[in-house]
Amino acid sequence: MSSRVEQPTSTLSLKEWAVAVKALGAGEQIITVRKGGLYEETREFKLENNRFYLYPTYEHQKAELVKPEYQYLLQATLEGWSADQSNVTIEYFAEVTDDVELMDEEKLRALSAYHIWTDSFADVRLRWKRKLPLHILFIRMYRLEQPISIPIDEAYKGCKSWHHLLPELPQSGFQPVLSDEQYAQQKATIMEMLNA
Repeated sequence: MSSRVEQPTSTLSLKEWAVAVKALGAGEQIITVRKGGLYEETREFKLENNRFYLYPTYEHQKAELVKPEYQYLLQATLEGWSADQSNVTIEYFAEVTDDVELMDEEKLRALSAYHIWTDSFADVRLRWKRKLPLHILFIRMYRLEQPISIPIDEAYKGCKSWHHLLPELPQSGFQPVLSDEQYAQQKATIMEMLNA
């Protein structure tokens, strides 16, 4: 039995490295970490909605911040991509089931087994704006049956986490990347570690 979920009711999207979108979309991880974009109005990350589309970004991906065993995912995002690209493809939407604030470096290290990033990437995220917590977002991913290609607007550029996609997105079918049971099991394992 699958829990009922609907597609996002707005065009709100969260920008995320394309490799992270691919890892989440492949079920390789169910968490992402955020502390805020450089140009957030509040200078810190805020969860604007618990359901949103994922907007893959390519420009700032750094191979040295992705673990060796996940370099193949990074390479897959770069095949056919160019800085002159005029369109981006939206393939997924996300539902945040939990937003855990973390300031503990030891627990952040323990999370290493559950994501694609190197320890140095995680450390930089934690130490930037040291007084603010790191948000560990538990994300349930849904794959659109019909991916949507949209023009890259100037409004989407820059270091802001959130933006609204300008075209209306057709409400088509979608499928969860992980079953309810798979997601619940992975979440319970990570939560147990965070609560230890």
